[in-house]
Amino acid sequence: MVVEGLVQGVGFRWFVARHAQTLGLHGYVANLYTGNVEIEAEGERSIVEQLIKEVKIGPRSGHVADLHVECREPLPEGTKPLSNQFEIR
Repeated sequence: MVVEGLVQGVGFRWFVARHAQTLGLHGYVANLYTGNVEIEAEGERSIVEQLIKEVKIGPRSGHVADLHVECREPLPEGTKPLSNQFEIR
């Protein structure tokens, strides 16, 4: 996912990481040099969709102007996730 809007300097990455960790997702959230935020989340589709709903809302101090989502094929069985947890980069 790539999130556009007022998403840097407002606690957006911590907001995303907290929700992703609560949902049990693996992956990361990172600021991009463009001022946007990138999110890579691994997990069951329905759970990732719950994260997408939260991301669209964002923290009170931020504003999500647009959200670009790209879904990928699931990793083969037995493949390690991006990380053992959800990271802030």
